[in-house]
Amino acid sequence: MEQPTKIIAIITTKPENVLAGGAPIFITKDAESLQNTSSMLEKTLDASAHEVNEDTMIIVAH
Repeated sequence: MEQPTKIIAIITTKPENVLAGGAPIFITKDAESLQNTSSMLEKTLDASAHEVNEDTMIIVAH
């Protein structure tokens, strides 16, 4: 049976737009840090990074 898709991390430059929930939230200072952190987590966690908007990325395990 396949595992369901799950958000395993949230990365954002605007923490006020994210509610606490079941995934860790990483707060970055700018767009460059957002992209760098997302890329590192994507590789480390063997998952996929998806842009929600210009301020927020999610890391998803498929």
